Amino acid sequence: MRLLLLPFRQIYRGMVWLANSPRTLILSYLLLILVCAGLYRVFEHDVSIGDALWWGVVTASTVGYGDISPHTWQARLMAALLISIMVLIVVPLITAHFASKLIVDTDAFRHEEQEELKNNLRVVRRLLEELAEREGISAPDSAGPPAAPSDR
Repeated sequence: MRLLLLPFRQIYRGMVWLANSPRTLILSYLLLILVCAGLYRVFEHDVSIGDALWWGVVTASTVGYGDISPHTWQARLMAALLISIMVLIVVPLITAHFASKLIVDTDAFRHEEQEELKNNLRVVRRLLEELAEREGISAPDSAGPPAAPSDR
């Protein structure tokens, strides 16, 4: 079963890698358009490089003006794949990346602040334990289960 899930895990890791870096996301977007434009020019023999690039951008953006459209089945299949990849993968990744940058918890502690708080809590706990020992108070362990109510 693990062997069957391996390709999906690899695809997921690749998408996470793409989503976490704006440079790689934009580079992959541009590379996708260039590759599709090149293949479009190969499949449609009478198309210039400029027209192929224009077709790639218009198709990838899902605008589809209709001024240039594929005629061969290979180019139509590639157009369907390009639109699907853009709509189902690239645009959601770009949107998620920008949304994650907008939704930043400014109240969240930085790592250094968290470490300082943990150290301060250790000091306070040690001081409380010393005070309890000096006063002869037995403090229950905070990690143990809570005591049963004694109202019976």
